[in-house]
Amino acid sequence: MWFALKQFVSGAQILFVAFGALVLVPLLTGLNPAMALLGAGVGTLVFQWITGRKVPIFLGSSFAFIGPIIFAMHTWGQAATQFGLFAAGFMYFVIAGLIKWRGMGFIHKLLPPVVIGPVIMVIGLSVAVAASGMAMGQGGGKQLVAYNTSLFLAAISLGTTIIVSVFAGGMLRLVPILSGVVVGYISAVFVGVIDFTAIVAAPWFAMPHFVTPEVNWAAALFMLPVAIAPTIEHIGAVMAVGQVTGDDYTKSPGLHRTLAGDGFGVCFAGLIGGPPITTYSEVTGALMITRNFNPVIMTWAAILAVILAFFGKFNALLQSIPLPVMGGIMVLLFGTIASIGLKTLIDARLNLMAPRNLVIVSVVLTCGIGGLMLKIGDFNLAGVGLVSVLAILINLLLPAEQEAIT
Repeated sequence: MWFALKQFVSGAQILFVAFGALVLVPLLTGLNPAMALLGAGVGTLVFQWITGRKVPIFLGSSFAFIGPIIFAMHTWGQAATQFGLFAAGFMYFVIAGLIKWRGMGFIHKLLPPVVIGPVIMVIGLSVAVAASGMAMGQGGGKQLVAYNTSLFLAAISLGTTIIVSVFAGGMLRLVPILSGVVVGYISAVFVGVIDFTAIVAAPWFAMPHFVTPEVNWAAALFMLPVAIAPTIEHIGAVMAVGQVTGDDYTKSPGLHRTLAGDGFGVCFAGLIGGPPITTYSEVTGALMITRNFNPVIMTWAAILAVILAFFGKFNALLQSIPLPVMGGIMVLLFGTIASIGLKTLIDARLNLMAPRNLVIVSVVLTCGIGGLMLKIGDFNLAGVGLVSVLAILINLLLPAEQEAIT
């Protein structure tokens, strides 16, 4: 009994660590936070079933899809976007099948750092304008919150997140996003920006609103390449968890199983209207501190996430978070994503003086940040999806070695 209670508390702690990032993605993209909780909970349970509950991983909302979701929501609407997110899950199965068939060497050849690095940078930088707009209280071309008030709230949220990230210790250092949101929200209450009407009117328990997906192949083809970066991130995360626990999860249960488990979770989340899910480095950090590697704690975290999805007032509270508070977080978040892409290039010691490397990185950054769009009839390909395809094609077509520019 005491052991079960201890695992339950450990699971609650894992959910707390992941919570800020988990609900941030739907709040930024216009999706339902309740569906994000439900998708993460069920997705993690499905992942555990497929992997034999061997890997201590919790799957939460993926930041890589924020920009593409925002674009798809404005272009095709939520129902079509959900179908696109559902389709993105199949990229995980493709990569899993390739690993099972050809091994990791083939993946490294198809998706080297020169391809992955700039694509990740585009994921962060392509929505930088939206982050700044939200920090100034702007949305949909309108000033939704007073400019001076917005900058004040954004600065408080951003400042808190930075301080916790850099100076906090222990478990607190693992929740910088959640800390920034909480302090920003409290500040918004004092300046009179929060409207509690919806929270008071919301029922304590409520079924999350479900939107039926709409088959849209343009949205599907747009989202498929976006999933390449998260699949590579997944592989790195599984290896990182293995280094913490001392087990080689690439052999048992195997990367093909962990990728398939994540892919099924992404498909489920897309069908119900939640953001795609991925592994969380915050959770790996929590494992390092607590030294509790039992995968059962992830089961408890998943069950708690599912339960929270049905708390009406809780979800109304999440949706009441002011625009500039989220904007302040986004300023740091999207820059961080871009920095991870830069780190990928640095870690690989990529020679940007080599013409082929310079060409790939330059084309990807310019087309991705500049908003280049490929239109063929009713089919559109833009953003991360377009530059992912471009990067892979250029990398495969150009000669492997070129002399450096002098």
